[in-house]
Amino acid sequence: MNPYAKLITSLSLLLGTTITISSNHWMMAWTGLEINTLAIIPLISKSHHPRAIEAAIKYFLVQAAASTLVLFSSTINAWHTGQWDLTQLTHPTSCLLLTTAIAMKLGLVPFHFWFPEVLQGSSLTTALLLSTVMKFPPITILYMSSHSLNPTLLTTMAIASAALGGWMGLNQTQIRKILAFSSISHLGWMSIIIIYDPKLTLLTFYLYSLMTATVFLILNTTKTMKLSTIMISWTKTPMLNATLMLALLSLAGLPPLTGFLPKWLIIHELAKQEMTVAATVIAMLSLLGLFFYLRLAYYSTITLPPNSTNHMKQWHINKLTNTPIAIIASLSMLLLPLSPMILISV
Repeated sequence: MNPYAKLITSLSLLLGTTITISSNHWMMAWTGLEINTLAIIPLISKSHHPRAIEAAIKYFLVQAAASTLVLFSSTINAWHTGQWDLTQLTHPTSCLLLTTAIAMKLGLVPFHFWFPEVLQGSSLTTALLLSTVMKFPPITILYMSSHSLNPTLLTTMAIASAALGGWMGLNQTQIRKILAFSSISHLGWMSIIIIYDPKLTLLTFYLYSLMTATVFLILNTTKTMKLSTIMISWTKTPMLNATLMLALLSLAGLPPLTGFLPKWLIIHELAKQEMTVAATVIAMLSLLGLFFYLRLAYYSTITLPPNSTNHMKQWHINKLTNTPIAIIASLSMLLLPLSPMILISV
């Protein structure tokens, strides 16, 4: 890809995200979302592979439909109340339409079908952007309008997302698809709590982004796309694969690691809100996700392939990604002891 084109798309992504997260007016928020959508399309389709072109078209159609619904929702609200402020969404139809539009943007069930396909058609770096940066503006809009969302609809979609994200990830062999269903499952956790504690949703998103970035950057360094290649990648880079195993277990939410913190806080908050049934159901559904994370961790470190090639193990890789991977891997594993400080700030 031309460096100038890459620079323009990267700057547009930054601009679109900044406009959306800093705006109070619906039109500005919508403009930021549109800039983001148009900026990521060249990055999805840059390989010119038919699957990448298909992924770009699917992404464009879904995001265009969702943006139309956002505009429709804000216009109806402005028509009835005279308010274009993000925090003043009061009309019931507008609230319903906005919840649907943001669910489409994020890939919540039942609007999730596009997300695994788009991730599978993208490169690992673009998939990382789609899973983290591109989710930030819609989550910010949810955060700003959290008091006026439909609780029943949001809770239903959240539990369905946690269930389907775990269930569909069980049978996959492509790592990008597994991580797409992992993202859907985590979005379920984020959206179930946003009405009751919006700051906790943001904390969950930040920690999820950290852990996902670690996994994607390690996979990008080892050039691993599917389970059959992850089985032999440990012979080349044993330290990276050990780090990958810990990052995956952190994503699964196992206690000594960072990923346990948001799940623990969400279940605690749901219990405080007397939603013990929802807390129990979503905690049980996270076991489905735990299974495929454990399977990935098992493949990455414990499986011995039948005919591994004999060559020098690369304990040190001379690549620029070393330092970022080291920093975010440490954060995605070791933040749990800081939870009292995080709780005070939240």
